[in-house]
Amino acid sequence: MAVSLINPDGHVQVPLYHHVAVATGSKQIHLAGQVAWDGDGNLVAPGDLAGQVTQVYRNVARSLAAAGATFHDVVRFTWYAVDWEKSKMEAFTAGVEQAGREFDLPTPPLALIGVTILYEPGILIEAEVTAVVD
Repeated sequence: MAVSLINPDGHVQVPLYHHVAVATGSKQIHLAGQVAWDGDGNLVAPGDLAGQVTQVYRNVARSLAAAGATFHDVVRFTWYAVDWEKSKMEAFTAGVEQAGREFDLPTPPLALIGVTILYEPGILIEAEVTAVVD
């Protein structure tokens, strides 16, 4: 496997991610920002952060597969969330947990960045993803 996930000794442990990803493969995969669109470009789960997070994972899964990768090849997620506040963490986590029921999800490093707006109104969350394969 090209990716090894590590939580350093003495570092705070966060259930949603590891702090370090070590990638040893030679092929990098960079996904464009993935949002909660279906295959026709329709917004999935309007107004529902958890539902949109889950749809983003579905789109990431399809994109990774197209490049010959899986979630186990991911070295980093960068999330962008509209009008982020800590009270939204429960819905975000619920979306991740739902995606975990659909996919075998490891917990690579992630960043969650609050923004004012994304591509169009109604999009609540977007993720950029980097993966490495052998």
